[in-house]
Amino acid sequence: MASVVRSLFDAPLVPVANEDDAVATCTATFPHVADAGGRMLVVHVVEKAGGAPDKASVEQREKLAEELFEEVRERAAEAGVDVETRLLYGTDVGETILDAARDEDASAIVFTPREGKKWWDIFGHEARDTLVEDSDRPVVVLPGADE
Repeated sequence: MASVVRSLFDAPLVPVANEDDAVATCTATFPHVADAGGRMLVVHVVEKAGGAPDKASVEQREKLAEELFEEVRERAAEAGVDVETRLLYGTDVGETILDAARDEDASAIVFTPREGKKWWDIFGHEARDTLVEDSDRPVVVLPGADE
């Protein structure tokens, strides 16, 4: 029986949090996806407070996400990379990302460090632990453009 080895960058799921993160992540990820001839799914998670008041309205967060996605689509077109964008909603950011990766059969979850923090501080403590401990697929942390 032949084994098929899948590239990490065939179909990565790439979470983005803000504009700086989207730009840094695209800059780092697109060359790898292009080399693999892959297609990536870029997601933004609107974190619901689970009964507590949200910090920003859902409409504000959806508007931010659309602006992020527009930036990603423009950069993807320039890089010649196929990209799909999706807005996700959840009370647990890490679990929401993992669920999407499973649902889409992502080849990996890929991101870059944010604002010079160590990779393990990229997400909140709970999301970080969930991604590292509970993922059923590779989690890839690429160096940022200034690393």
